[in-house]
Amino acid sequence: MPPPRLELRQVSKTYRNGGRPVPVLHEISLALEPGSLTALVGRSGCGKTTLLNLAGAMDLPTSGDVFIDGLATASLSDAELTALRRRRVGFVFQFFQLLPTLTVLENVELPLLLAGNRRASENARDRLGWVGLEDKAGFLPYQLSGGQMQRVAIARALVHSPDVLLADEPTGNLDTSSGKQVLDLLSESAMRFGATVLLATHSAEAAAIASQRVHLRDGRIDSID
Repeated sequence: MPPPRLELRQVSKTYRNGGRPVPVLHEISLALEPGSLTALVGRSGCGKTTLLNLAGAMDLPTSGDVFIDGLATASLSDAELTALRRRRVGFVFQFFQLLPTLTVLENVELPLLLAGNRRASENARDRLGWVGLEDKAGFLPYQLSGGQMQRVAIARALVHSPDVLLADEPTGNLDTSSGKQVLDLLSESAMRFGATVLLATHSAEAAAIASQRVHLRDGRIDSID
């Protein structure tokens, strides 16, 4: 049997605050398959964002292991971790994180340009077309609505066809209609592109689109349904 696309084995994370240890996650174990959509649910401060950062190799666990297609992130050098994030992981943030001085097209192209892809513009336009914003390619982010900016962010996150897509409160700043558009795109990214989607959310509507919901409480898995 092939390994899960994304796996966390007994993962714990402790930060230090003025020399004092601050435990955030405690022995988290999850195994997520290609094309799956999992929601992380829980109150602010329960560890959702920390878990996403570990899953996307933005940070390393204090103990336990994170695997992407069987490859342990803690075994990689800094250069290898950077390459992994650029080629195999996509991120969607609550506050969009679009670069304000770049056009919509340039924002979406950026991951491909950093990876040296020669078809950056063509692939970026394809993803913009998929999110319904190809006509906004020359706009700057401030000229878009919040919902449009998040759709651009999704196009950017998927432009390099990542294996893992991580979304941190992607509907947190959107109205109901815009939020539904974003959730539909996240669902389609799992079904159409085969991405393993891990979504952190407070929203019951967002959690409802997931095939699996992982409830966190005080840095531990409380239940899975």
